[in-house]
Amino acid sequence: MKKERSFGEFDNILEDIKDVKIQGANAIALAGVKAALLKNDSVSLKKIISTRPTEPLLQNFIKILENSEEPRETARELKEYLENAREEISRAGAELIHNNMNVFSHCHSSTVMDIFKYAKHKQKKDFVVYTLEVEPLLQGRITAKELANEGIKVVVFPDLAAEEALKKCDLFLFGADAFLKNGVVNKIGTSELCNIAKRDKIRRYSCGVSLKYTKSVKIENRSSREVWDAKNENIVVVNPAFDFTKKSLLTGVVSELGILPYHEFIKKAKKFV
Repeated sequence: MKKERSFGEFDNILEDIKDVKIQGANAIALAGVKAALLKNDSVSLKKIISTRPTEPLLQNFIKILENSEEPRETARELKEYLENAREEISRAGAELIHNNMNVFSHCHSSTVMDIFKYAKHKQKKDFVVYTLEVEPLLQGRITAKELANEGIKVVVFPDLAAEEALKKCDLFLFGADAFLKNGVVNKIGTSELCNIAKRDKIRRYSCGVSLKYTKSVKIENRSSREVWDAKNENIVVVNPAFDFTKKSLLTGVVSELGILPYHEFIKKAKKFV
């Protein structure tokens, strides 16, 4: 019976990752590790990775576990590494935020949330966060509610008012699903937002742990039903979930390695993977 419950829990974790009930690269990676400790045969590990193909942090964690002789100890070390990295990133990113600043954020990044909370509570800074609703899953509303509960003022715009929102800001902080040699994969819309921000001389930083670096990644299209279950053979609904932002559009990267220009970050990140 215990074995059956473990297998049931394994499937539930995978479903929660697929259905975006578990959000954010860090949370997804840790959930994947939990699933891998329940079932660690090669087929099961491939299933875990396939739940979110645009998440190299998940992929890297599973590969590290697969090569470990003591997976439970390795899982503990990975969790500890993430916790320490989050603290370092929060401290570094908060230094970019000044009093009375308007900061733009896109989608819902737990890393960027940590930066905002650190700036508010540890450094006692007053600032306003601007964000979009981020269709189709309205993840920007998750960001807004979470920050508002921390006493941080948030201004929410509809997606099509992105340019109007950005021009009111001094800084753009966003997460990263994957760091590649030539740029960042993140929530759809990031590239266009960075184009606008660069034009308007707003600083742009991707924030994330260096273990999100990968040589290649599959950019995921999610179910069209998240957008609209049209049920009409003459209507085609597409749901691209991520886009690629060229490194030339970035001011830099905030990671546990510090605040670095993109090329310097990649040079250091390569050593960790």
